[in-house]
Amino acid sequence: MSKTEAKIPKATLKRLPLYYRFVNTLHGANVDRISSKELSEGLKIDSATIRRDFSYFGELGKKGYGYNVEYLLNFFKTTLQQDAITKVAIIGIGHLGHALVNYNFSISDRMQIEAAFDVEPKIVGEKIGDIYVEHMDQFEKTVEDIGIEVAILTVPGKIAQDIANRVTKAGIKGILNFTPERLNVPSDVQVHHIDLGVELQSLIFFMKNH
Repeated sequence: MSKTEAKIPKATLKRLPLYYRFVNTLHGANVDRISSKELSEGLKIDSATIRRDFSYFGELGKKGYGYNVEYLLNFFKTTLQQDAITKVAIIGIGHLGHALVNYNFSISDRMQIEAAFDVEPKIVGEKIGDIYVEHMDQFEKTVEDIGIEVAILTVPGKIAQDIANRVTKAGIKGILNFTPERLNVPSDVQVHHIDLGVELQSLIFFMKNH
C-alpha cells in the first residue's frame, strides 16, 4: 500500500468498487455528468460521505457543475486497476464453494476464479463450469504457474489457519475468508472476513430499527 493509500480510511477504500460500478453504469447510459446529490440517491450513500471520500483523491468535481462521468470512470478504473485481471483461487468446494465457482464474478470480467482446490476424493477432479477441482497437493505449483493473487477460503474453521499459512507462504497477498475464524497473517497480507451470520443479524437489526 502506498503512503497516500495508507492515509485513506478503510471504509472509503471499500466503497470505491461501489462508486466504480455505478459510474460505469452511468457511462453505459450515456450520462455526461452527475451531482453528488444524484450519486447519493443512486448509491444510497449520503452526499457528505461521497464528497469526503472523493476529497482524499483531490479535485474530482467542480462546484456548480458536479462530476464528469467519463473522468470519474477513468479515475476509478485506474485506481482500482480495472485494466488488469485479478486471478483468484478458491479453497474448499462444499456447497458454498461450489456456488462461488459457478458464480465466478459474473458482474466483472476483471476478476476471475482460475483454480479450485479440495482434498475430498469425491470432489477432486469434478468439473465446475470450465474449472476442474484440484487436490491441495497441487496448490503451490498451480498458484505459481497461473499467478494467483487472491484466495477465497470456504474450508472448515478448524483448518482455516493452517490453510491461511499455506496461502501466505505461497505468496498470495489477499484472502477472502468465509470461515468464522479470525486469521493471523503477515502484515503485508490483506484479509476480509465474510461472516454470513453477522451480516444477517445486522440486516435484521436495521430492518427492525429503521
